[in-house]
Amino acid sequence: MSMWGGRFEQGSAAEFRDFNDSLKFDYVLAPYDIQASQAWVNALAGEGLLSVEEQQQLLSGLDELAEAVALNPKLPLQSQAEDIHSWVEAELQERIGRVARKLHTGRSRNDLVATDLRLWAIAKAKLIGEQILAAINTLIDFAERYENAVMPGYTHLQRAQPVLIAHWALAYVEMLERDFDRLSQASDRAMIAPLGCGALAGSGIAIDRSAIAKELDLREPARNSLDAVSDRDFVLELLSVASIGMVHLSRLSEDIVFYTSGEAGFFLLGDQISSGSSLMPQKKNPDVFELIRGKTGRVAGHLQAMLMTVKGLPLAYNKDMQEDKEGFFDALEQWQRCLAIAAYAIPYLSVDLAKAEAAAMLGYSNATDLADYMVSKGIPFRDAHDLSGQLVLRAINQQCALEALPLTTMQAVCPSIDEDVYPALALTAGMNRRSALGGTAPVRVHGAIRRARLRYQAHAAALTHIRQARLTDVPAIADLIRYWAGKGEHLPRQEQDIMQAIHTFAVAEIDGKVVGCGALYVYGTGLAEVRSLGLREGLQGKGLGAEIVQFLLDQARNLGIARVIALTRSPAFFAKLGFEIADKSRWPEKVMKDCEFCPRKHACDETGLEIRL
Repeated sequence: MSMWGGRFEQGSAAEFRDFNDSLKFDYVLAPYDIQASQAWVNALAGEGLLSVEEQQQLLSGLDELAEAVALNPKLPLQSQAEDIHSWVEAELQERIGRVARKLHTGRSRNDLVATDLRLWAIAKAKLIGEQILAAINTLIDFAERYENAVMPGYTHLQRAQPVLIAHWALAYVEMLERDFDRLSQASDRAMIAPLGCGALAGSGIAIDRSAIAKELDLREPARNSLDAVSDRDFVLELLSVASIGMVHLSRLSEDIVFYTSGEAGFFLLGDQISSGSSLMPQKKNPDVFELIRGKTGRVAGHLQAMLMTVKGLPLAYNKDMQEDKEGFFDALEQWQRCLAIAAYAIPYLSVDLAKAEAAAMLGYSNATDLADYMVSKGIPFRDAHDLSGQLVLRAINQQCALEALPLTTMQAVCPSIDEDVYPALALTAGMNRRSALGGTAPVRVHGAIRRARLRYQAHAAALTHIRQARLTDVPAIADLIRYWAGKGEHLPRQEQDIMQAIHTFAVAEIDGKVVGCGALYVYGTGLAEVRSLGLREGLQGKGLGAEIVQFLLDQARNLGIARVIALTRSPAFFAKLGFEIADKSRWPEKVMKDCEFCPRKHACDETGLEIRL
């Protein structure tokens, strides 16, 4: 079924259709085209342009079509339709008759495809976010497994200073966390509804576009019709985020390729993630990581192609914009696949602890420690740096380690050096000295692993059942607090108080119903408290409470809050989340506020805990 044939006296040439038609790749938009069409049907019915019977026929037909596509996603490819939009209309007419011809009233393929593509991008971003978190989780596991293992750190691909292997893994956790944040922000900016903007100038029907946005679970309708149908900066942004994310995976892969090589040999590849050579029996190749490295150029190339496509386009829609899909689809698919295989492969890496530690002691990597030692003797650093370099040269000439130089040799260069220099040059001493925030000292890395785990849990919670509370949640939150207050677990709260503090609440939601809540109360001193935490009876032990707390802790981090407290009769629950027992008497803000009015003030049986973020 042609969507535009009335103006033409002859049909399109087969060669033109082959070049012009997009169904061969935009068929993946079918579920989103159907979803957008359902919202449009309801909008048309709301304006009286469809009868109730027609509305039900169209919705029923679209539901049936959605089920068919879910069973066979490539079903549209069995037709000769021009694109996914014409396929949906033709297939719908085949199923329910001529009433399907009313579906396109007041809309254009321009606003429809812009909506479909946004819906696809948002759904894909959620799947990629889950894969980023899976990769983060495996890196944190790797860091925990090898928390105390040491290897050389490099600059210019030359041994520089020893680092903990866990410190190396956490560097990539930091990168992937930023990828996750960028993806979340880009996805949020994509949540605009173009539907109802027509071809370029707006719909000829006074449609309720805000209702359409709400039904599609998008934040708001696009504000300008020209921008709505021609904007693809959300595609560019997500391609940019994907390119940066792939660069991080590529750097991780390059490290692993090097560390598993015969020249380094710190890491060992499991058989499950290795390939061999058809000629050389001894070979064990890191193909997984080389492929990730190779696919990075492919993804970055899609970004460049899209930038060139849109750079000179006049407003509004132009056919050039059909080129927004193939590269976009492929780039996000490749990023998702590379994240998934990285998360799968990393657990099959192991560390040759002895070899890695031995390598960390080579290359005079303790030369800076020697300079720092001389600084502790009152020597200016620039002088100490020069003297340490002279001693490195003597060690090279004598073909020995720096710490193997006789004391007399050292004193000949720097008389301030004494016997205590040798403990200062030990590997463990150098590691422990790097104890400033962000350093590789074991005590710092141990804390960094714990905080990374907590951040991971908070991000995971944000992707599941937990969200920021809305005013419509107030009655459900009040019911939960009322229930647990009746059991003596909470102080009672009035609905008016909850409404005024709704911005402090998070809720857990299952099947569209609020089943749990919690709040982050911030005191005037910058201290924050987790309070009003509760779930519907019977849902305890399923992880929802922990997800709410992690969501609130993530909010605290975003606000720059350094310390969060909790007062509870279930200290074990909070202890599992990283809270530690604290002295309640050091919480004057808390005592001066709620505790003053608590009926159990003089016989308090609650435990105070706190966590430093």
